[in-house]
Amino acid sequence: MSPTTLFGLCAAVLVGLGVYGLIVNPQPLRKILAFNLIGNGIFVVCAVIARRGAAAGMNGDPVPQALLITAIVVAFAASALAVALLLRLFEEAGSVTLSGDLPPQAKAADGEV
Repeated sequence: MSPTTLFGLCAAVLVGLGVYGLIVNPQPLRKILAFNLIGNGIFVVCAVIARRGAAAGMNGDPVPQALLITAIVVAFAASALAVALLLRLFEEAGSVTLSGDLPPQAKAADGEV
């Protein structure tokens, strides 16, 4: 198995786990982490594509590397902002889940019907 194929499979696994986490988990922090997994999978795919071009005999192009580094920094900043907003929501509401996200048993326990 070539390294390109291995990295491609790892990227597919990361994206798959991220999509699964977005669908299954109702907690916002876990959704943020799942969204980060999807982003990391996409970064790995972009890196594999850039590597294949350089491995094909063409000169190494620094532009894809610069774009990936920029994308990683922007994704980190967006994740930090999302976590900060989540902490602010917890301070204001005392919970990080919205009322529509609660299961029916928790709504009944809170007195909502």
